[in-house]
Amino acid sequence: MQFSKSLMLLATLATGTFAHPAVGRRQATATSAAVSSDWTATPSSGAYSTAGFGSSTSSSGTGVTYEGNVGNPYGSNIIQISSSDASQYKYVAQFTGANTDSWTVAIFNKYGSDGKMDGWYGQACLTFTLAAGETKYVAFDDDSQGGWAAASGSTIPTDSNGGYASTWGEFDFGSTTNNGWSGFDVSAIAAQNADMTVSGMEICDALGGTCSSISPDAATVNNAYTSAETDVGGIGGNIASGPVRLAVTIDYSG
Repeated sequence: MQFSKSLMLLATLATGTFAHPAVGRRQATATSAAVSSDWTATPSSGAYSTAGFGSSTSSSGTGVTYEGNVGNPYGSNIIQISSSDASQYKYVAQFTGANTDSWTVAIFNKYGSDGKMDGWYGQACLTFTLAAGETKYVAFDDDSQGGWAAASGSTIPTDSNGGYASTWGEFDFGSTTNNGWSGFDVSAIAAQNADMTVSGMEICDALGGTCSSISPDAATVNNAYTSAETDVGGIGGNIASGPVRLAVTIDYSG
């Protein structure tokens, strides 16, 4: 199983000069005065909070093998935050449960703690339960790539090799190799390749309006990936350098 091209290659974006971010690179932490009750707001000063993140790791590779920031300690580039703090961070996803059941969400880096491209093989950096109608917020550090798998109940189904085999959301936040651009999409590839259930999910750019969605059993696919599009680039959302606010609906029904 490989990530779709829109996430890992961002093929439609203009690739700039490759540069390695220094370990420990940090922006100024936003002050309490910048806090907003609106999670889509951003600090007027342009200084985003890094509270809770570990150090940044150096990037390497190009194209599909590109490895960005996985956090030091591993996984500390992905943290759960409160709704009141969400506006202070640069890259934020709001997760909302849509229907009647509790769901499990597992968020992972593209690269695992072993330095291999296997982060979705049981190496979630953050796992949480989302009750029906509940909303939770997650912040991502600069140059983070990966995805989240979601499934009804308390576990994520896996394929014969142990990889998460449910509907995924895929992300690339502030890609160093693409001049700070970000990207996202919904993907049913892992579930379909494992002959597992395709559940519904929608991701929308709350600042720009672009959405990617799949309804249950992939009955309706909008700007998203099924196994037939594995090698197609450009599907999903592509966002120019700057803050990102993704509204994620788990158990999306279309």
